[in-house]
Amino acid sequence: MSDLIDDPAPGENAPEFTVSELSGAVKRVIEGEFGFVRVRGELGRVSRPRSGHVYLDLKDERAVLAGVIWKGNAARLAIQPEEGMEVVATGRLTTFPGQSRYQIVIESLKPAGEGALMALLEKRRKALAAEGLFAEERKRPLPFLPEVIGVVTSPSGAVIRDILHRLRDRFPRKVLIWPVAVQGEACAPEVARAIKGFNRLEPGGALPRPDLIIVARGGGSVEDLWGFNEEVVVRAAAASDIPLISAVGHETDTTLIDLAADRRAPTPTAAAEMAVPVRLELMAWLDGQGARLSHALSRSMGERLRRLRDLARALPRPETLLDGPRQRLDGLSERLPGALTRSVQRRRIRLYEQSGVLRPGLLRNAVAGHRRDLRGLSARLNVAALERDIARKRDEAARLARRLSEAGIRQTGRWRDRMETLDRLMSSMSYKATLGRGYAVVHGPAAVVTSRAEAARAGALEIEFADGRLAVAPAGKPGPGRLRPESPDQGSLF
Repeated sequence: MSDLIDDPAPGENAPEFTVSELSGAVKRVIEGEFGFVRVRGELGRVSRPRSGHVYLDLKDERAVLAGVIWKGNAARLAIQPEEGMEVVATGRLTTFPGQSRYQIVIESLKPAGEGALMALLEKRRKALAAEGLFAEERKRPLPFLPEVIGVVTSPSGAVIRDILHRLRDRFPRKVLIWPVAVQGEACAPEVARAIKGFNRLEPGGALPRPDLIIVARGGGSVEDLWGFNEEVVVRAAAASDIPLISAVGHETDTTLIDLAADRRAPTPTAAAEMAVPVRLELMAWLDGQGARLSHALSRSMGERLRRLRDLARALPRPETLLDGPRQRLDGLSERLPGALTRSVQRRRIRLYEQSGVLRPGLLRNAVAGHRRDLRGLSARLNVAALERDIARKRDEAARLARRLSEAGIRQTGRWRDRMETLDRLMSSMSYKATLGRGYAVVHGPAAVVTSRAEAARAGALEIEFADGRLAVAPAGKPGPGRLRPESPDQGSLF
């Protein structure tokens, strides 16, 4: 009886699982055991697809762990993951059944100590410096006395109160405050938007455009100030057309925006002191400059007066300057009457001499001679004009003859070309050309034979070839034919 029953092999009675069931069981175990973990490692591959999620690898010297940061958490990160960065990731382990692998879903990401942050900061500083964003030639001078000052900071902190108080003590100015978050994930984008927003204001608009921008924040740790090390903030500060003062942290704190700004202030209060001079000091300086100017003007006028007096002593007395001219005037006044009398006498003599020549008879003879000369000249002018007219007519006739001759030659050439074209056309349409290609024409006694019946009725036939005609005996009476040349009187059938 026992021989008739097969014993099952060991393990064959174990339950069977589908692939999905087994993957789900593994997923539940891993998520149950590792629902919350903190992992320290170096970031390897970092990928940011269009979906907004971040995919990365955490690795050490012996293993690699895949990780993912969903879109919502990625936007709230204090620092953005970069390859080579050492971090501490907090999240939960889960599996991805589609590829039979496990991964960590990261909810927060922090650098693994201040050393990692400083290494990342140095790497980013070198990359931005290589682009020339920190070059000294890019920095603009600050305005001496700005009318409007834009301040980018938190509106609720002590920083803005210190700046306003310092400006009020030194030189009151108009201040525009752009409120921003000064730490956390919202810090970098809000600060960058504030700098760009101040630069987009139009001069003379409803909201005045600042002449100077101050980006300020109090002191803090490296993590607290990290938003001012982000690339978007550095590029906005470097691209600003308005001069910018960076006053982030205390004097010992250094951020990348300090390197890109036109001036760096150790504290927000120092930034306000850089922005405007002290009004009382400026007024005292102006008073001193005015006093120096008045003193210099008085001294210059005194020196010029003394110089004028020295030069006046070297000049002659005014009454002696007119002695010589007065004597010359007396001598000329004595000589003037005699000179006028002699001049009148000379002119009267010349008038008598000229009047003797101007007799009426001589004038009439001269006029008659000139009239004869004028008539001869007019006659010569008429003959010359006639000759020029004849020559012009002759030239026009010669030109017309040349044009007629050229037109006749051109017309004769066109007629010759037309005759040659018609001759070629007639030759191509003549039946003679067809005979030359091997065809023949059968002639009857009265007309061309075009059918066998007509040929049988005809008494005699002639076959015309290209080189002549051949007579053919009537049907049923064979006889030698004779090839004769075409009669010159034979007309064309076409």
